[in-house]
Amino acid sequence: MLRLLSSSLLSASVLLVCVSAPAADVVLPAGLKVEEAPKDSHAAKIVLIAGSNYFKPGEHEYVAGCAALADLLKQTPGVAPVLALDWPTKPETFEGAKGVVMFFDGGKKHGFLQGDRFAQIQKLADQKVGLVGLHQLVDFPEGLGDKGKSLLGATFKGGTSKRAHWVHEFTAFPEHPISRGVTPFSIDDGFLWKLDFVPERKGVTPLMSTIGPKDKTTKPEESVVAWAYERENGGRSFTFTGAHLHASLGQEGYRRLLTNAALWTAGVEVPKSGAPVNLEARQLDGYLMPKPVAAAK
Repeated sequence: MLRLLSSSLLSASVLLVCVSAPAADVVLPAGLKVEEAPKDSHAAKIVLIAGSNYFKPGEHEYVAGCAALADLLKQTPGVAPVLALDWPTKPETFEGAKGVVMFFDGGKKHGFLQGDRFAQIQKLADQKVGLVGLHQLVDFPEGLGDKGKSLLGATFKGGTSKRAHWVHEFTAFPEHPISRGVTPFSIDDGFLWKLDFVPERKGVTPLMSTIGPKDKTTKPEESVVAWAYERENGGRSFTFTGAHLHASLGQEGYRRLLTNAALWTAGVEVPKSGAPVNLEARQLDGYLMPKPVAAAK
C-alpha cells in the first residue's frame, strides 16, 4: 500500500523534456540509468526527458520526478519507460516511442530554444506520438505560442496568464481515462493558469481547476490547470501546470493522475481502477538529485 507524504511536485506522460545545465555535470542518484534501450521491443516505449539543472532541494526536481514516474510506469505490464537528461543523445531513443513526457524549465530557459528540438517534437506529434507537458513546459518561448497550442491545447500567454503558489485540495475529477482510480489529494504547488487555449477549446477536456486565494478577477472557466487534449490529427496530449514540489508524489491520487496520463497519451489502456502506483514514502527522497559540486561551492 502507498503512504501519504506531503506537499507537491512532478509532472508526465511519454516523453519528459528538461533544460539547462549540461548533463555531464550532473550527479545522478545511485542506480539511475539513462537512455537504456527497452529489453522488450514490443513494449510501449515512453521517453522521459528530465531537465538536469539544479534549483532548490525538493523544487523543480526534474530528474527525481522523471525517475520516480519511470518506476511507476514500470508497474504497468507492457510499458517500457526510458529516461533522458535534457534531451536524448542517441537517435534510437526516440525511435518507436509511443509517448513523450516533457518536464523542464520554460520561458527564456525553455528546452525548445536549443537546436531543432521543437522540430523533433513536432515530427513526433505529426506521427501521433503522445505528449505530456508538466509545470513550466506550457510557458512556450516567444514566437512558438500558436505552435505550442497545436501540441498541448493551451499555452501561457505573457500579460494575461498568471502564476503563483498556494495549497489546493482536489476532490472531484470528471469521467476520463486519466481520472480512473484517482483519489482526492491536497498539494502545495506553483500553478500557471488563465491560459490561452485553442479556439472553442476544441478537443480539450479540463481535468482540474483552481484559482489562487488572492486572485479576484479570474473567471471559473479560466482556472484550468490540468487538461487532456485530443489533437486534430488524432494524437493525444496531457498538461499539468503544477508539479513544482517533489513531495507531492507521496500522495497516491497525485501520482496515479500523472501515471494514468502518461499511459493514456501513449495509447496504453488505463485500467478501470487506475494504474498501479505503489511507492513507499521512504523511497521518495531516494530519487532526489544530489546537489551539483558547482552549486555547493
